[in-house]
Amino acid sequence: MPKAAKGLFDPKLFLAKVGEGKAILKLEKNQTVFAQGDVADAVFYIQKGRIKVLVVSEQGREAVVGILEPGQFFGEGCLNGHSLRISTASAIEECLITSIAKDAMLAVLHNEPKFSELFMTYLLSRNSRIEEDLIDQLFNSSEKRLARLLLLLANFGKEGTPQPIAAHVSQETLAEMIGTTRSRVSFFMNKFRKLGFISYNGTIEVNSSLLNAVLYDKPEIKRDELGGRPD
Repeated sequence: MPKAAKGLFDPKLFLAKVGEGKAILKLEKNQTVFAQGDVADAVFYIQKGRIKVLVVSEQGREAVVGILEPGQFFGEGCLNGHSLRISTASAIEECLITSIAKDAMLAVLHNEPKFSELFMTYLLSRNSRIEEDLIDQLFNSSEKRLARLLLLLANFGKEGTPQPIAAHVSQETLAEMIGTTRSRVSFFMNKFRKLGFISYNGTIEVNSSLLNAVLYDKPEIKRDELGGRPD
């Protein structure tokens, strides 16, 4: 391919079209992309919709470790020597995703600097999010962890206006993601609603006042409200 033509490579266009080693998949709500223990032989990119990633322990306990949005990759562990999936990924709403076979992914990373830059940006962003999640889990109360999660799901801090959180992101899912019980999530959600931090109207609307509350520690639960210290 002539050098000039090669310079026109568009990573987003590459991800949006069917090609060698690539397929475009349409997923229904709750449809599984891959299950824990499946062979890991492809990387996926989300064009539309949200994907839930969960892990199951040997004792059968489930934990949601992430909700992924358009513009994010998942399943990239196959590039790092994982022969089997260590988690399960499923659609929490109708999704459009790109499947890229491992060999095709390695080839485009090697041959296309613009795609490598896009993928590296994603990896760095994900790494930062993992570090922030760990700090959040270690040092913040479950109430503050929930507030931060709601802000992240509503895309606060990203380009454009904050987005409503779909109703099918259940309180059970929120509880699993912050490491607490559904009853505590319900308690905090009701409190946030009464304080005007969030509102319900088929979806969860997150108001900017919740961000201020997180920054200034306003939503912390008092000892007597829960009959003990907040976890």
